[in-house]
Amino acid sequence: MMLARASLLASASLALAPLPASAQLLSPVGGSARPATGAPSAAPGVAVPEASPARFSPARIDPPLPESDPVASPAAASAAPQAPTPAPPPSEFEAYVSEVVGKPLRRFGAELLVPEARDFTTPTTTAIPADYLISPGDQLRLDLSGSVQGSNLRLTVDSEGRIFVPRVGAIQVGGVRYGDVRNVVASQVSRQYRGFQLEVGIARLRGLTVYVTGFARRPGAYTVNSVSTLVNAVLAAGGPSEGGSFRSIQLRRGGTLVSDFDLYDLLLRGDKTGDAVLRNGDVIHIAPAGEQVAVTGSVNREAIFEVGPGESLADAVAYAGGVSTIADDTRLLVLDTLGSGNGGWQQLGAAEARTRAVRRGDVVRVLTNVGIARPVAQQPVLVTLSGEVTKPGRYYVQPGSRLADVVQQAGGLTGEAFPYASVITRESVKAQQRESFARAVDDMELLLSTQPLVSVNRAQLSSAANLQLIDQVIAKMRAREPSGRLVFDLPVTAAALPADLIVENNDAIYVPTRPVTVGVFGAVASPASFAYREGQTIGDAVESAGGIQSLGDKKEIFVVRANGTVLARGGRTLKAPALPGDLVFVPVDANRGEFWARLRDITGSLFGGVIGAATVVNAVN
Repeated sequence: MMLARASLLASASLALAPLPASAQLLSPVGGSARPATGAPSAAPGVAVPEASPARFSPARIDPPLPESDPVASPAAASAAPQAPTPAPPPSEFEAYVSEVVGKPLRRFGAELLVPEARDFTTPTTTAIPADYLISPGDQLRLDLSGSVQGSNLRLTVDSEGRIFVPRVGAIQVGGVRYGDVRNVVASQVSRQYRGFQLEVGIARLRGLTVYVTGFARRPGAYTVNSVSTLVNAVLAAGGPSEGGSFRSIQLRRGGTLVSDFDLYDLLLRGDKTGDAVLRNGDVIHIAPAGEQVAVTGSVNREAIFEVGPGESLADAVAYAGGVSTIADDTRLLVLDTLGSGNGGWQQLGAAEARTRAVRRGDVVRVLTNVGIARPVAQQPVLVTLSGEVTKPGRYYVQPGSRLADVVQQAGGLTGEAFPYASVITRESVKAQQRESFARAVDDMELLLSTQPLVSVNRAQLSSAANLQLIDQVIAKMRAREPSGRLVFDLPVTAAALPADLIVENNDAIYVPTRPVTVGVFGAVASPASFAYREGQTIGDAVESAGGIQSLGDKKEIFVVRANGTVLARGGRTLKAPALPGDLVFVPVDANRGEFWARLRDITGSLFGGVIGAATVVNAVN
């Protein structure tokens, strides 16, 4: 004990002993001594080496060398440029049906076989389903960051189902679901490293060789990827040929029938239940086409369809998407092109179409319900009432309704109504007037054009001025549009419209107020509208306008009544009683030349009151 205390005191004395200046300024972490200011340089003392912290460097995994002979994927094969393939020509039946119906008609599904529409092969960007099982030949892509780094590591699964990750070792991934493979790889990497991020994807799927046989456009061996299905391989082979079936595409594996796929299930119903995933060595056989029928007319899709045994005409129409909105679904027409039945077109009802078996070569036509003139009793009726009615407006009424029923629905006429002058216009009458008027103008043009040939004043009537005048008259006539007005010979004192008139769709009825004037126009001294007086005559009205001028022709005076009728009795017109709303017109004497006289006679005989009424309207305007 005493010896230990003596040793401690000696050490303390040594520590307190004066040291050289250079030794006192030595860095505690090493380095050369710094002499004190003004002190002479001294011998170097003992120094502790300076420590520098070591930098962290993550482990890096270099990608393996690229494989010299990678397995080609079907996506790459489908992306490879191929010689353009022309669209298949129409078959003999397609050409015949197209001639019968008068327009091109192809087999249903033929649009899938043209080169620009053949996009059903699995593309490069196909999403791999999570339940896909990793198999030998697949290539995985790994991306690591964090404590261990490696980008775009492409590792191929070997024949034993393993991949080899540098600095990690072999990892068993064969038979693992694609949705679980990341966790499997991450579990193995975590045995060597901590704090890393991992992304795993499939860089390339293994290639499969399948064989397409039978009635394919391009039969042969095809390389497809491991997620390709029967449909992918069939369309890669160009689909069924002209004689191939869309209804029976067989997948055989090891001599056993795996699936007999009906392309109609996919094309018509979106059902891919029978579209099996392919395996290496599978054989796809396209059977010959079955019986075919054409469906045309008012259906949602006109085409030639392949029908199965025992299917009915209604089934064939169903393949066409059913009847359209405007179709007549109570009957259809069937043409027996092969003459195995009655031959020619045959009409069948809806019930018979459901039981009658479809035959090879039939042409089925569904009729339309539009473009047919319906009886009045079946037409929807919209009537417009305006003017002096209690509730003007548009009214829907039952087919076959009377005008009295419509007026009653509108609350009846007002006390100011003047039914005698009502204007009732109808579309069917307007169309008939337009047709008759056009025919009359054609006749008038022919008569005026041939007049110079039979006249003694041929040279005068054949002048350019007269011919130009004829053209102007004809042009003005053609420009006129008939009104479609119905004229009724009601008494001027009538208190109601024609009650028993059956209204039609788009009829328009205007009931005016009682007019209080009589208009006098034409070759009179003072054309104007004059107040109506009870008991006055047409001659009285003309006298109110100053009488007929010297150029006027009193023998051709006519009156357009408010109800649309025309009064033209020559000189006796002046003695006729005037009615409220009359338009009296005194024309200019036309007997001043043979041409004008002839024109007057022709127009008078062809158009009568039509020309007169139009002339009055022009005079009023």
